Amino acid sequence: MPIYEYQCGACDTKFELSRPVTEALQPATCPSGHDGARKLFSAFMTFSKGANGVLTAVSGGGGGCSSCGDKNCGSCGSSL
Repeated sequence: MPIYEYQCGACDTKFELSRPVTEALQPATCPSGHDGARKLFSAFMTFSKGANGVLTAVSGGGGGCSSCGDKNCGSCGSSL
């Protein structure tokens, strides 16, 4: 099950929940008990350590369109 990030509008707490994809956009209850927390946009980047020990970003890692992997997908209108 994916992990999603949420932020509470009442107390500004950021927290994570493991939920089914079908529930990702539904409001959540924060750890303090406030209802109506909203899902945050989550971004990530992957790195790889080369033979020389230097970290470099992995091409195509984190971001882009899930259907084509491009950073500006004309087929779905996604632009990251």
